[in-house]
Amino acid sequence: MAVSDHVDLAGFVEGVKKRNPGQPEFAQAVQEVAEDIFDFIADKEQYHKYQILRRIAEPDRVISFRVCWEDDKGNIRVQRGWRVQNNNSIGPYKGGIRFHPSVTESVLKFLAFEQTFKNALTGLPMGGGKGGSNFNPKGKSPNEVMRFCQSFMNELYRHIGADVDVPAGDIGVGGREIGYMFGQYKRLTNEFTGVLTGKGLEYGGSLIRTEATGYGAVYFLHEMLKHKGKDLVGLNAVVSGSGNVATHAAEKINQLGGKVLTLSDSEGYIYDPEGITQEKVNWVKELKNVRRGRISEYVKEFKGAEFHGNGARPWGVPCDVAVPCATQNELNEEEAKTLVKNGVIAVAEGANMPTTLEGTHVFKKAKVLFAPGKAANAGGVAVSGLEMSQNSARISWKEEELQRLLLDIMQGIHGRCLEYGGSAGTDHIDYVKGANIAGFKKVADAMLAYGVV
Repeated sequence: MAVSDHVDLAGFVEGVKKRNPGQPEFAQAVQEVAEDIFDFIADKEQYHKYQILRRIAEPDRVISFRVCWEDDKGNIRVQRGWRVQNNNSIGPYKGGIRFHPSVTESVLKFLAFEQTFKNALTGLPMGGGKGGSNFNPKGKSPNEVMRFCQSFMNELYRHIGADVDVPAGDIGVGGREIGYMFGQYKRLTNEFTGVLTGKGLEYGGSLIRTEATGYGAVYFLHEMLKHKGKDLVGLNAVVSGSGNVATHAAEKINQLGGKVLTLSDSEGYIYDPEGITQEKVNWVKELKNVRRGRISEYVKEFKGAEFHGNGARPWGVPCDVAVPCATQNELNEEEAKTLVKNGVIAVAEGANMPTTLEGTHVFKKAKVLFAPGKAANAGGVAVSGLEMSQNSARISWKEEELQRLLLDIMQGIHGRCLEYGGSAGTDHIDYVKGANIAGFKKVADAMLAYGVV
C-alpha cells in the first residue's frame, strides 16, 4: 500500500486541488511538503494506514464570519474574517492574525498548514493555526482600526482560549491591533489570560517578541553558513520588506558583520550601495511604525541611495545572501535564477513561503543553502511560545535569557534539519527536505498515538 512513486505523488496533489478548488496557495504549500514526505513514508506502513498526510492537509476546522464596523464618516462597512485551526496534535492552535486585502481562505489555509510544521520544529508544544481578514488598515484612522479590531474579536473570542487557540500578530497586525483585540476579549470574557501573544510589555507581553522573527531568520542563516565554515562578516545581503521582520533581520545582519543593501515595500525597493547601517534601520523603523510612510522616502533622507518603483523587487541586485521578508510568492523562478547567476550562496526565508515552488526548485538544483520559512521564520512563534509559558506562570523572563532561548531554539531547528536533510555521498544539506520531514514526523507520531480522531 506504499505510495512513494511519482504518479502517486501527482495523484495526491491533484486530489488536494480537487478538494480545494480555487485555492492555489494552499495547494502549493501542500505540494512543497508532499514532495519530500512521500519518499520518507514510502516504507512506513503506519503513516499510510492512518492516512496521516491526508489528515494533516485537511484542517480540523475553518471558521468564516462577517465583521461589521463603522468608519469615521458613519458608513457601515462589511469585511470577512476567518480562523483556520489546522492541527492541534502537539499543543493548542498557534498562529498569527493577518489584516490585508490579499487575505483569502486559501492564503490562511496555506499559512495554517505551514504553521503546523513550523511550530513542531521549535520543539515547543504548539499546534498550527492562522486567521485574519481582508480588512486593510492602511489609510484608516486609529479609531477605525480600533472599531474593526473590536468587531473582529466579537466573533473570534468564541473560538480561542489560552489552552485552545492562541493567535498572534502578522501582516497588518502589530502591537496596536493586538492591544485592541486583547482589550475586547477581556471585556467580553471577564478573563485576563494569555489568549494572544505579541502583547505590550505592560499587560503580559514578552521582551524580544518584536525582534524575534527577523533575528531568528538571521540566526538560522548564520548556522547554515557556520556549518560550511563561513560567517556573515563582509557579506552583502539583499533583504525585502521594510516592516518588523525585515528591519530586525537587517539589524541582526549588521550586528554579525554583514552589509545590507536593500529594503522594499509594495511600491518598490531602495538600493543603498553604502549599506543600510543601524542608524538607517532605526530611521526606517520610525518611518514605518510611527509615520507609516513609504520606503521611497529613504532616498530623500540618505543621498547616494536609489529607489526602483512600480512594484520592483530587489532580487536583481548582486549579493552573497538573500533574506526575503515581505510576503508569499515574492521571489519567482526567474528571480531565483538571477540570484544564482549573481553568485548568491544562501537564502533564508524570513516571510512565509516567499519563494514560489519553481523558485525553490531552482535553489535546490543549484545547491544553494536554502532555508524554508517553516524553519528560518520560526523565531517569532518560538518567542510567542515562550510568552505563553510566561503568561501561564505569571512571570517575566529577562532579555538575556530570552535571547539565549531564541538562539538555542534556532540552533535546535537547524540541528533537526541536518538530521533529515542530508543525502548519502554528499555533504550538501537539503534544508527544505530536512524541515519538512522533521516537522511532519513529530506531528504524525502524535497523531498515531491518538488513533483515528
